[in-house]
Amino acid sequence: MEACGGSALSTTEPTGGAFYLHGDDQFRKEEELRRLIERHADPATRDFNLDLLRGSEIDAETLASVLATPPMMAEWRVVVLREVEGLAGSKHARDALLDVVRSPPPGLALLMSCTVPDGSKAKLYKELEKAARSVGFSAVSEADLPGWIVSRARESHDIEVEIAAARALGAAIGSDLGFVARELEKLSEFVGDRRKVTVADVEAVGTRIPAQDRWKWLDLVGERRFDQARATLTTLFSQGESGVGLVIMLATHLLRIGVVLESGRQGLENALPPYQRWLAKNVVPQARGWTVEELDRAVLELREVDRMLKTSSHGDEHFLESWLLGLRVRQEAA
Repeated sequence: MEACGGSALSTTEPTGGAFYLHGDDQFRKEEELRRLIERHADPATRDFNLDLLRGSEIDAETLASVLATPPMMAEWRVVVLREVEGLAGSKHARDALLDVVRSPPPGLALLMSCTVPDGSKAKLYKELEKAARSVGFSAVSEADLPGWIVSRARESHDIEVEIAAARALGAAIGSDLGFVARELEKLSEFVGDRRKVTVADVEAVGTRIPAQDRWKWLDLVGERRFDQARATLTTLFSQGESGVGLVIMLATHLLRIGVVLESGRQGLENALPPYQRWLAKNVVPQARGWTVEELDRAVLELREVDRMLKTSSHGDEHFLESWLLGLRVRQEAA
């Protein structure tokens, strides 16, 4: 199961047993851990029934002992085990953990958090996914970020963030979800009863918005405003964008336009991940300005730009500017 927003596990699910939270997004994993702790741990007896462990610090014998301890004067004993990956190198620890996960004793709520190392082939992680109630928290990408901001603001603060404001906030702050969440708290207090956040509000609370964010620039290309895209290219590079990064984003954006040309708005919405469906509102009108032939040629030329960026000594801006100029020349000829 992959978490897309809000509570990852339903509050109507049975309590107790083993929960396995995995993935690279530490912020959402920690939020889910706190929610599960609150759901299981009786505040009156928490000191007796809540154990906080780390796989990198505990040995097999201590782990087995803690997991076998019954609750004291409460329904659940809550064992939080972070850094499960720290147990992967010990067969005894792995076996002790899996035995409990496969058959949890009465009264145990075992809450595990794990970041699987890149390239790991250890069977432990697959076994945990299979045996426990498992939820994956993959990192929120830059393309997902505006949609996540809108969803988070609605679910956690009951405010509506305009897409333009979400894009500006994401461009200014980046994908550190903890930082973004704190900014949303500030914005919620700032807008008060108005319950709606605009770009002006984002600026008003002190967020420094980039002079040119990548989303607006992609829209310029999608809307075939090639001269404006060329004029603001220098600004993008001065803000730290790379040529290869922009090519990847451009190719993805043009492919979205291609999906609209082939399958319409519904086809695009079906193809987009949940946090990216907001893109359809902008991409669908842009698709009306392109033909399939124009789009195919633009993508093929973009592939050549990517090759040149990786092999030539010329600056990145030169190749993207030339690509945009070619699109502009063909536009005039048409």
